[in-house]
Amino acid sequence: MLTLHGFGRAFGLPDPSPFVVKTEVMLKLAGLDYQRKTGNLGKAPKGKLPLIDDGGTIVADSTLIRFHLETTRGIDFDKGLDAAQKGVAWAFEKLLEDHLYWIVVRERWLDPANFDRGPRKFFDKVPAPLRPVVLAMVKRQVRGNLKAQGLGRHSGAELAAITARGIDGLSAYLGDKPWLMGDRPCGADATVFAFVSGGLCPLFQSTVRTRMEQHPNLIGYRDRGMQLWFADLA
Repeated sequence: MLTLHGFGRAFGLPDPSPFVVKTEVMLKLAGLDYQRKTGNLGKAPKGKLPLIDDGGTIVADSTLIRFHLETTRGIDFDKGLDAAQKGVAWAFEKLLEDHLYWIVVRERWLDPANFDRGPRKFFDKVPAPLRPVVLAMVKRQVRGNLKAQGLGRHSGAELAAITARGIDGLSAYLGDKPWLMGDRPCGADATVFAFVSGGLCPLFQSTVRTRMEQHPNLIGYRDRGMQLWFADLA
């Protein structure tokens, strides 16, 4: 049986990482039996989660996990889509994974109130005397990553404008369709659901959440995904 290594359920979400949620939805779309396990970042081959253990074959990174499932299981996550639709679906995935993701990271990890509501809990097991040092180090690393990526160099107002453009575009393309590309979910919906459900998480006050809440179709999309894939959390 496949084993999905993630962080575990938190914040009312299937996992605090959208990339873990994406991978779990892909496993559900593929109809594969799997089990969840709390992963160990220190032992992860790329120092990140998710990863899967497929009968002893370790595959890290949600996109590479998709490629692995397509290659080894013959799964077509884009079944029924033409080449142009596949391109659009992939573009929306990358908009969310390589762009919106970093805005979410900034709002959760560098906003003091949001950090206290969520990420700070990840460090509860760190010995109390060491905790302030570890937290300062981690926040410094997050700031450095954001600056290197580029979005960390922008002001709050500039990031809000960028956030609005991306979320408004996603909502406009979704329209009144139940899923991103039509009547049934495709591979891109694993990513879109992961980021929409995470962005709408009521635990955090953020420009991402505020903008998504202005689009009823994104709220409905989140609710459909929760009912279909994570009914126990809906």
